[in-house]
Order: sequence, then structure tokens, then C-alpha cells
Amino acid sequence: MRRSLIIAAIIAACALGGCHDMAQPAPVVVHGYVTDMKAFDAFIATRPTPEQFRARYPDVQLLLPGSISTMEMRYNNSRYYPELDKDGRITGGHFS
Repeated sequence: MRRSLIIAAIIAACALGGCHDMAQPAPVVVHGYVTDMKAFDAFIATRPTPEQFRARYPDVQLLLPGSISTMEMRYNNSRYYPELDKDGRITGGHFS
């Protein structure tokens, strides 16, 4: 009987939102440089914030307007120059 009450309490807590964080999927992290351009373009289409971009692609250097960088050309999609909307969300950009 006691076991049934404990299980019922856990189920009720989850139903009322107590287990909300456990139901959220873990954010996707893509290590290394961008190789899957289709997935990258789909992510950019969601208009991520710079913080969301860095969380998803931690190994890609995000160069926001006003950032200082070296002048070498990179051909491995490791440095991204974003275009931002008025709210600071990434709407497009290019690799260099």
C-alpha cells in the first residue's frame, strides 16, 4: 500500500510539471567544424542567438560585427561571419 502511494505521488508530481526538465531533450552539440551544410543551414533558418550558435557549434569561431580576427583564409568552415537582424539573431552569413 505504501509503495502504491509513493508511485502515485511521483506520477502526480510529474503530471504537475515537477519532471518538466527531465522531459526536455538535451541540446545538440556539433563538435569540430561544419561539414553537414544541410543541417547547418536548417539550424541558421531557426534564427539562433549568438549564444545558441556557440552552444551548438562550440568549435566554430563566431565573428560578430566589430570582432577582431586574423586575415588568413580558412577553407574548413571553422570561422563564421553572421548577418544579424535588429534583435541580434543570426539570419545568415558566410564562412571564411
